[in-house]
Amino acid sequence: MEIKILGPGCPKCKVTESQVKRAVAELNRNDITVIKVEKIEDIMKFNILSTPALVVNGVIKTIGRVPRTDEIIKFINEVSQ
Repeated sequence: MEIKILGPGCPKCKVTESQVKRAVAELNRNDITVIKVEKIEDIMKFNILSTPALVVNGVIKTIGRVPRTDEIIKFINEVSQ
């Protein structure tokens, strides 16, 4: 599984990264790759206008806000089923 955090390194992007890492740790999953996408040209490929954004296995899950840890866990579990 692959989780991408889209954002230029802003404070909310850093909090999102922390939340994702917390969710992965809570689930004790070592099969999840977390990737930070910080280059504007790479972020633009997702056609989003606001960051941070969270992409799980190619599907945009949140845009313009920091997701809660429980939300991220839900997104991971949805893909795992």
